[in-house]
Amino acid sequence: MTERGGWRITIGQTLSAAALLFGIPKIASAGAGAGAASLPPMVIARQGAFEIGGKVIGTGGKTLSCDHGYMEYQIPQRPRAVSLVMWHSSSTKVWQTRWDGGEGYQSMFLRRGYPVYLWDGPRVGRANWPCEPATGSAAPGADQGNFAAWRLGAKWPNWFAGVQFPTASAEAWDQATRARYEEFDTMPNVQLQSDAAALAMDKIGPVVILTNSAGGLRAIMSQIKAKSSNIKAIVAYENPGFVFPADEMPDQKPGIFGPLEVSLADFEKLTKIPMQFVWGDNIDKTSTPFWSNTFRLCEAFVEAVNRHGGRAEILRLRDVGLSGNTHIPFADLNNDKVAAQLDAFLKSNGLDRYATTRR
Repeated sequence: MTERGGWRITIGQTLSAAALLFGIPKIASAGAGAGAASLPPMVIARQGAFEIGGKVIGTGGKTLSCDHGYMEYQIPQRPRAVSLVMWHSSSTKVWQTRWDGGEGYQSMFLRRGYPVYLWDGPRVGRANWPCEPATGSAAPGADQGNFAAWRLGAKWPNWFAGVQFPTASAEAWDQATRARYEEFDTMPNVQLQSDAAALAMDKIGPVVILTNSAGGLRAIMSQIKAKSSNIKAIVAYENPGFVFPADEMPDQKPGIFGPLEVSLADFEKLTKIPMQFVWGDNIDKTSTPFWSNTFRLCEAFVEAVNRHGGRAEILRLRDVGLSGNTHIPFADLNNDKVAAQLDAFLKSNGLDRYATTRR
């Protein structure tokens, strides 16, 4: 956005003018759908990015800065008091789009006035410079594995009936398969990412952390590690990883997503904020019991938090009339309705107020 002589010009208006002047072809928004033209303008006051956390290694004047996180942000002109931090377990793209190319959560909530932060944890995405050797792996079959893991269907290419994905679009499937980073799902990485994220939350100010998949466990650990009280809530979409006090650990062998054992004092830090765990559809229709077992673990975690005086809840989207949602419901075709559930959570917890001073 620019301002000239009292006129406010949005980025979209500037690009449209340039297209007319220089003959640049106008690019349509893929999948924007009917009504997109009626959306209010997205007026951004500030945007930027920063690195945080990590360390510097080396000797003799030769150094390497590494293992930091990367945060991108946009602040609306009239911001709400609490920011949304969007934490992925695939790539930041899933927060930026709908499966058919329509509007994603980043834009939706910027329009609602929330400052939005997109987080890449250490060694992931734009924060991928590690302090030790780390390599990705070429694994043919990963696309088909994602099809099942994201609960688009029990097994490729058999889609679940009514799934909230444009199943007839080869382009949508191609885009979905490419929306991935190497994740490094290990317990050391959970600690590495939550260390950096805790520093980021201390820096930003009041935030609600939105997570997907493995990001949930990392956000939980960030609440335990943060020195400030800036984390005001966690909304975790399909989180497979949880923590428990030592004498309340479930009878389950820990895997790459936990469960992790923490002290009672640390566990009780989770009782200080509201937490919502959101689940899509077809949990009991997968070819393995992973998601069914994970959901039961989520129930046990929520029960433990509330038993210690917390405010945790489970939201099954089918229980509010939303069907066919996947492992990434905020990118599904009905993400506007999924977003309405987040609106309700933020409002009910007093987290939707506008800021009284300019940020």
